Amino acid sequence: MKLKSLLFLAIGSLFLTACEKAPEQISFEGKTMGTTYHVKYIDDGKVQLPKAEEVQKQLDGLLKTVNDEMSTYQKDSEISQFNHNTEANQPFTISKDFAKVVQEAIHLNKVTDGALDVTVGPLVNLWGFGPDKRLNKVPSEAQIAERAAVVGIDKFSLDMTGEKPTLTKSVKGLYLDLSSIAKGFGVDKLAERLEQLGVTNYLVEIGGELRGKGNNLQNEPWRIAIEQPNFAQGESVQMIAPLHNLGMATSGNYRNYFEDENGNRMSHIIDPSKLSPVSHNLASITVLAPTTMTADGLSTGLFVLGAEKALSIAEKEKLAVFLIIKKGDNFETQMSSKFKKLIEQK
Repeated sequence: MKLKSLLFLAIGSLFLTACEKAPEQISFEGKTMGTTYHVKYIDDGKVQLPKAEEVQKQLDGLLKTVNDEMSTYQKDSEISQFNHNTEANQPFTISKDFAKVVQEAIHLNKVTDGALDVTVGPLVNLWGFGPDKRLNKVPSEAQIAERAAVVGIDKFSLDMTGEKPTLTKSVKGLYLDLSSIAKGFGVDKLAERLEQLGVTNYLVEIGGELRGKGNNLQNEPWRIAIEQPNFAQGESVQMIAPLHNLGMATSGNYRNYFEDENGNRMSHIIDPSKLSPVSHNLASITVLAPTTMTADGLSTGLFVLGAEKALSIAEKEKLAVFLIIKKGDNFETQMSSKFKKLIEQK
C-alpha cells in the first residue's frame, strides 16, 4: 500500500508539472486621448484570465469612459459640457471619477505652490496648444488679461458630500483642462482593471505615462529608460529607472512648442503666475509616485517651477524626481533623495 501511494504521488506530481503553463507575455496597443497606449502583462497560468482580445476590449471600454468624462476635445464630454455652461454659482453634476481627478488636482495645486492649475485652459488655448487651434503668434497683453480674469483654482468648488459630486464655477468663463493629470488617471484605470482580473505583473503606458507592477518575463522589475532631450540630434538614454509598483510621468518643453517671431521657444506648459509659457533651463522632470495620476500632475506642476524650486519641494514632500537641466549646449542631471533611494533598490 505504501508503494502504491508513493507511485500515485509521483504520477500526480508529474501530471501537475506537465499541466503547468509556462509564463507568457501578452502585449497589445491602441489609440486613445490623441495618442497611443501600450499594455504588457504576464499570464503565468495561476489564474484563469480572459483571452487577450477580451482584456483589450475591457480596457478600451474604460478609456472610452475616461474620454467621455474628461476630454476637452470631445464636445459632448462631461468636462466640455461643464466648460460650455455659462451658469455661474450653479452646481453641475459630475461622475465620481471626474470628481476624483479634480480632487487630486486641487491637492497637487497646494503641493506645487499653485503651479499646477487646471483652470489655465483659456491661456493654453490662447497660446495655441489646446483644442482651439490658432496661428503660432504671441497674444497681446489685452488678450492675456481677458483670459486671466477667468483663471484661478479659487474660481470653482468641488462638492463630494452629496449622493453625486458637483462642480460649481464662480465665474461663467471658467474652463477646466485636466490634460495634465487625466492621462495618468487613464493609466491607473487600466492597471486597476488588470489587477481585478488577477494580473500581478504588468506594464501600462499611455503617451509616455506609465505604471508597472511586479516583474517582466525575465522575472526582473520593469525598467524604463528616461531619455535626455537633445534639441539638435534626437534623444539618447539618460537613466534606467525600475518601476517598483509605481507610476511614472515626465514633463518637458522639448516636444510641444513653437518659436515666436524672435526665435524664442514657447512651451505648451503655461506658468499660471506669469500667464505665459514657462521659460527656464529645466529641460524635463520625471516623477515616480504611487499612482500615475499623481506622478502626471506633479511632473507638470514641478516643471513649471523650474529646477531649484522643484527639487526643494521634492525634498520637503519626499517626492521621487529626476531632473535634466540644460546648460548651454550640454545637460546635467539632478535627483531627489527619494528618487535615488528607489533606483538603488534591488
